[in-house]
Amino acid sequence: MTLQAPDFYFPAPRTQKFCSQCGTLLSRHIPPDDNRLRDVCNSCGAVHYQNPRNVVGVLPIWEDKILLCRRAIEPRYDKWTLPAGFMELGETTAQGAMRETQEEAGAQIELGRLYTVIDVPHAEQVHFFYLAKVLSDELYPGPESLDAAFFKAEDIPWSELAFRTVVTTLEHYLADLETGVFPIHHYDIPLPPPK
Repeated sequence: MTLQAPDFYFPAPRTQKFCSQCGTLLSRHIPPDDNRLRDVCNSCGAVHYQNPRNVVGVLPIWEDKILLCRRAIEPRYDKWTLPAGFMELGETTAQGAMRETQEEAGAQIELGRLYTVIDVPHAEQVHFFYLAKVLSDELYPGPESLDAAFFKAEDIPWSELAFRTVVTTLEHYLADLETGVFPIHHYDIPLPPPK
């Protein structure tokens, strides 16, 4: 039986070489009653699903300033970002956002509401940023940060920001400051055009 490709785009998932259940080399095909390429074990029948990874973080505010961290790791080493990172098993998005803020900035925060939900399908990720109130100007950046600092809106280092999700979250925040209304923003970041 030949399966037709769907009329919408599914990026190829990350590949896994061996079955985590029996150790047999995996093959890639569309299992029965499915519509996507999967890593499948022809020995034990296990289907190894690949799902998007969640990135969780905060947009932390101290008085009228925004807290940014300068990355000490790749990708985007030495660029500025909001405190964020991959969500861990066993934690909520809110718990992960608070943990990442502590690890990257050493900042004490009061977590606010969810602010941006950003689909990044080409990177196989979804980014969640919460608003947060910083409770003290004392910062203790961890090993993943070269520095952490507060920036007034006019001093944000736009050309030195690490990721488009950070840029768009900050753009939404500054626009919402004008109205005083901070709704949840849900959108996607398309694949960047080739250079």
